[in-house]
This record gives sequence, structure tokens and C-alpha cells, in this order.
Amino acid sequence: MATYKKRGYKPKSKEEERALAEQNSTTAEVFSTLDESASRSEQWVARNQNYILGVIGVIAVVVLAYLGYTQFVQAPKNASAANEMLYPNKYFEQATQNAALKDSLYTLALNGGEGKYGYLDIIEEYSGTPSANTAAYAAGMAYLDMKQYDKAIEYLEKFSPDESITGPLAIGGIGDAFLQLGQAEDALGYYEKAFSHNDNTLTTPRYLFKAGITALDLGQRDKALKYFQRIKDEFSDSDEGQTIDVFVGMAKSNN
Repeated sequence: MATYKKRGYKPKSKEEERALAEQNSTTAEVFSTLDESASRSEQWVARNQNYILGVIGVIAVVVLAYLGYTQFVQAPKNASAANEMLYPNKYFEQATQNAALKDSLYTLALNGGEGKYGYLDIIEEYSGTPSANTAAYAAGMAYLDMKQYDKAIEYLEKFSPDESITGPLAIGGIGDAFLQLGQAEDALGYYEKAFSHNDNTLTTPRYLFKAGITALDLGQRDKALKYFQRIKDEFSDSDEGQTIDVFVGMAKSNN
């Protein structure tokens, strides 16, 4: 155990005197090394202070530029894009309510008119804004309803789905387009992504059902049964759940 030695302490023997001298020498070396390290650090800072200040300056400029861009560029751009959405949204809504004129109304929504932007213009001119993302979703759905399936896939794939209801609807819409193009395997994959994307009582049973029907058509009866059974167990009150026993029976019949 170490013992404390008072200032002015005199060793009692030659051996203790040598030990004390060695200890003092080691302590002096340690402090000398620390002093040298500190001195070298100070010298390095002195030699490189312009570089250090430059790096700090660059970081400050980047932060200020980002804040300035967000406040003075991106925010006004977002507001302008949202305002431009009013025109195409009006015609999109009308198209969903008027089957006879839907193609011409969707065309106005997509391409604009009367000096106003359509969805396609907003996607191009306001890239990176929430409105451009929404416009990609709306354009994809418009093309899907117009039976232009390749374009529906193109624009729905541009949409960045979130956790809202539009996420699974967009993913499922791609599945619908692939199914209409005769690519059932691709359609099944998207239906599976759609019902997994956001668990809710509207889109989950809808795409479980579509996945089950597609799997049944592909001869994947075990998979179809699993999806139909989940509707029966978890979503019996949904529209799909009302007749699900029939499809459970169909999937079981040839297992």
C-alpha cells in the first residue's frame, strides 16, 4: 500500500534514498513528456490554424447555406407547388365522378390547360417537393384508370410512399397494372408489398384478397389459402371478408 510522505521527508536508509531518487526521476520524466506533448500540440495548432479555421468556416457556411436554402428557396417552392396543385386536382376529382368524360378530364389533370400546370408539369418543375411527390401518385392513378398501364407503373414508381393510405394504394396500383399486362408473378409481388406496407382495415384485406386470387391463378394454393385465411381471421368485417369462406374453400379444394 502506498504511503504518503510529507514535504521535507528524509529517507532512513541508502536503499530508501535510491528508491526515492528513482521515483522523483520518473515523475520528472512523466511531467517532461507531458510538457513536450502539450508543446507539440500547441505548435501543430499554430502551424495549422489557418487550415483549422478554414474547416470551421466551411462547416459554418454549409450550415448557413442549408438554413438559407430551406427558408428562402425550398419553403417558397413548396408553397408555389401546392398552389399549382389546385388546378389538376379539380379535374382529377371530376374524372373520378364522371365515367363518360374521365379520359378528357384526366388529360387536363395531367397536362394542364388555361396557362395552368398539370401533374406532369409539377413533377418536372417542382421536383423534390411534397406536391411533386403527390402529383406522381395522382398521375399514376390517372394513367391506371385510363388503362395506360406502362405509364401507370412509371409514375407510381416515382412516388415515394409514406405510412398513409396512399402508400399501399400506390404499390397495389403497380400490381394492378402488371396484372393487366399479363405479368401475374410481378403483380403478386406488389400485392404482397402493398398489404405489408401499412396494416389497416381498408387496404390490408383488399390486397390480401388480390394476392390470394393471383396466387390461386398461379397455382400457388398454399399461399392463397394463407392469405384468405388471414382475411377470415383478422378482417372478417371487411368487404372481402363477407364472402371469404368461398375462397378459403376454393384454395382448400385442390390442396
